[in-house]
Amino acid sequence: MFAILGLNGAGKSTLINILGGLTIKNSGLVEINGYDIDKNRKEASCQIGIVPQEINFDPFFTPKEILELQSGLYGISKKNRVTKKILEDLDLVDKADAYARTLSGGMKRRLMIAKSLIHQPTVLVLDEPTAGVDVNLRQQLWKYIIKLNKTGTTIILTTHYIEEAEKLCDRISIIDKGKLIIAEKKTKIMNKFKKKKLEDIFLKLTKT
Repeated sequence: MFAILGLNGAGKSTLINILGGLTIKNSGLVEINGYDIDKNRKEASCQIGIVPQEINFDPFFTPKEILELQSGLYGISKKNRVTKKILEDLDLVDKADAYARTLSGGMKRRLMIAKSLIHQPTVLVLDEPTAGVDVNLRQQLWKYIIKLNKTGTTIILTTHYIEEAEKLCDRISIIDKGKLIIAEKKTKIMNKFKKKKLEDIFLKLTKT
């Protein structure tokens, strides 16, 4: 698990939009599992799932319909679809046939994660996945993210909750005004700055 930390406007969402093909980069090379996003956009897109901050599904579709539609967009044949399993994993089975607009905020957030996993990507990007959710749901999401990671999915996490990054991630990066300040193993960063809390290191680096 890899955390990207930064103040508002640091460039976190811009970076994610570049990975997802929503923003065209000025320069540089981006590869996802060896696929250049400029030369092999389709292959690269199949390797990555992105959960944005904003809710972006049709409120008049059911969770099941949303996941089936997403499967079709990725060209997944009906026999190979994992809609039922993902609904079960994210505890959405009881709401599978309800209009998405009737779901609670936490359920909508879980549905966003489900949508990003329908093509079984090897890399999952979570852009502030627990923003605005209650403590209990945050714990549930953490548990599921850890489970995904243990099954081999690389997790890239942006968050304003620094304790979230400290708890979940083994590598940390901090960016400020579009520039990478540091990117190392969490333990190495903590030892380097001789700080007990990652938040103290973050404040130190973003204020200099």
